[in-house]
Amino acid sequence: MSIVIRDVREHELDSVLALNNNAGLAILPLDAAKIRRFYETAEYFRIAERDGNMAGFLVGYGSDSEHDSCNFAWFQQRYPSFFYIDRIVVASRRRGGGVGRAFYADAQSYAELRYPQMACEVFLDHGADAALLFHGSFGFREVGQNTMPEVDVRASMLLKDLCSYGWVKETYGENLPDVPWVGHTRRPLAARPTGT
Repeated sequence: MSIVIRDVREHELDSVLALNNNAGLAILPLDAAKIRRFYETAEYFRIAERDGNMAGFLVGYGSDSEHDSCNFAWFQQRYPSFFYIDRIVVASRRRGGGVGRAFYADAQSYAELRYPQMACEVFLDHGADAALLFHGSFGFREVGQNTMPEVDVRASMLLKDLCSYGWVKETYGENLPDVPWVGHTRRPLAARPTGT
């Protein structure tokens, strides 16, 4: 019954796409090209497994990325350095079972070593109370709203200060220790071993 969070593997992209497109109105649909772009460019692209089955995924970008999301651009225009959660999807049968909390703990552990803030959005037009409560319980606060012009969806723009970042930056600068749990930035696709 444990939850395992690990980097996505290339052969799993079709499963990730299906999971995304079955998630309901709170998540925008994707196509294979967009999933491939996440795989090639996302700083953080991890899946959760529970009982050996894919239970969800989370995609994140650092503020200096060239990500093509209008919500990401909204944060870039207002904040100099942040880690952006583009999307988190949890399989419907796994919701309420701790997968989302495990993802946010893992993403925060990664982000707080590199960024002073973590950003995300919650769509407001499709019954957002549970998602807003979930994010509020993790310390996120609304810093504005944005209407996504291409889909006419209004989003609550959420931000969280990462209190460990200052100490890590002062102590280690850009030279984080080479230990497995630090989870160094994903390598570009060309640098990954074949079959991973």
